[in-house]
Amino acid sequence: MTDHRNPKAEYSPIGEREPIYLPDGARLAVWVVVNVEVWDFRSPLPRTLLPYPQGEPVVPDVANYSWFDYGLRVGIWRLKDALDQRGIRATMSMNGVLCEAYPRVVTECVASDWELMGHNYIQQVMSKEADERAAIRKTKQLLEAASGKPMRGWMGPGLSETEATLDLLAEEGIEYVADWVNDDLPYRLNTAGGTLHALPYSLEINDIVLHLVQQRPSPELFERTRDQFDTLYEESADGARVMCVAVHPYVSGAAHRIKYFRQIFDYMRQHEGVVFMTGEEILDWHLQA
Repeated sequence: MTDHRNPKAEYSPIGEREPIYLPDGARLAVWVVVNVEVWDFRSPLPRTLLPYPQGEPVVPDVANYSWFDYGLRVGIWRLKDALDQRGIRATMSMNGVLCEAYPRVVTECVASDWELMGHNYIQQVMSKEADERAAIRKTKQLLEAASGKPMRGWMGPGLSETEATLDLLAEEGIEYVADWVNDDLPYRLNTAGGTLHALPYSLEINDIVLHLVQQRPSPELFERTRDQFDTLYEESADGARVMCVAVHPYVSGAAHRIKYFRQIFDYMRQHEGVVFMTGEEILDWHLQA
C-alpha cells in the first residue's frame, strides 16, 4: 500500500496530546512575523500588482518595483512604530542580502530587540539554489553579525524546501522552521541531521494570501485575524495555543491598511492570558514544557 503520510512529522491529533501550558498562567502565545524581502531592480519581479503593458514583462519594472520599495521606505516604519508603541517584539523573516542592501532597516529592528529569522540569502526558492548549504551558511553569517546572536529560525522563500533542506538546516545548527502550517503548537520534525522543530506559521492570517491572492478588502486583515484569535483563545482554556500573524511591509504597511494592523493588537490586548513572543521564545518554552 502506498503511504501518503508526511515523512517529516509524526501524525498527532491535537486533542489527544497531553496539554501544555504557558508560563505565568498565560494561555495563548501570539507570534508576529514581519517578512522583509529584497527584490532585484534589474530582474523580473516575483510579484506584480500592475499587469505588464501588452502582457510583455519589462525590466526595470518601475511600477511594481516601486510598489515593493514603498515597504522599505515607508511601510516597515509604520509596522515597526505600531509594534513599538504596544511593546511587541516581532520576528523579522529576512533575506540575508537585506543586511547588505538596506542595513538601516536591520539595525533599527535589532535596536527594538526583534529576532532575525533567515529567509534565504536572496528571494529565491530553495530548489533554484545551486548550493543550499552555502546559501544557508551565508544567510546565517550575515544575520548573526547584524544581531550579535545566533540565528535560530528559518523560513524558505514561499515556504519552499527541497528533500534535503531540513537535514541541512539541522546540520547547520538551525533549531526551528516556519515552513509548515499544519498545527497550532510547535512539534519536532524528522531529520537526519539533528533536532529541528516546526513553529506554527500561517497562510491564511497572512497579508499576501489575504490581499494579493484572495483580493480581500483592507478591513479583512483585522476581521479574519480577530476570528482566528477568538477560536484559539477559546480552545486555549484547555491547553496552550500559538497564533501567528504574518505581514509584509509593502502590503500591511500601506496607508489604507495600517489602522487594521493596529486594531489587531489593540483587540488582542483586551484579553487576559495573551502573551506576545518571538519565535525563539516560543521554541524555548516548547522545549521546556
